[in-house]
Amino acid sequence: MDHNRVEGTKHEIKGTAKEVLGKVTGNKAKEVAGKLEKNVGKIQKEVGKAADEQRDANKHQH
Repeated sequence: MDHNRVEGTKHEIKGTAKEVLGKVTGNKAKEVAGKLEKNVGKIQKEVGKAADEQRDANKHQH
C-alpha cells in the first residue's frame, strides 16, 4: 500500500476530529483548520490510491 494512502487517512481522521472539536467548542479557526486538513488528507489518499493502481497495472504488463 502506498505511503500516501496511509498518511492521507491519518490526516483525514485528525482533520475530522479537529473540525468536530471546533464545532463543539465554537472555535471557528479550529473548525476551518480541521476541514482543510481533512480535505488535504482525502487528496493525499487519492494520490496514494492512484500510485497503487499504477503499480498494479505495471505488474500485470510484465
